[in-house]
Amino acid sequence: MLRVKLKVNDKRFSIPVPYAVLNLASLMITSKRINRLINQAMKKDGSKFTFPEIDRKDLKPLLHGLSKHRGITLVETKLKDGTEVVVKL
Repeated sequence: MLRVKLKVNDKRFSIPVPYAVLNLASLMITSKRINRLINQAMKKDGSKFTFPEIDRKDLKPLLHGLSKHRGITLVETKLKDGTEVVVKL
């Protein structure tokens, strides 16, 4: 389970993200229809960036590897205004 911890203005939030939700999100990201909708929205906004097409077979080993390495801190940031973000497996 991916754990996202936020600390903003002396308030703390902890958001658990199960691997099933990560797999569902990866299905959405790799969908050609979703990719087309994202690129159309970016084109309307005037952005020259295009969202790249990602194959599901490329993401699957990454998600499988994440489940093997539990307890690793992926992101840990502290801003000057006191905001903290920690993402752990």
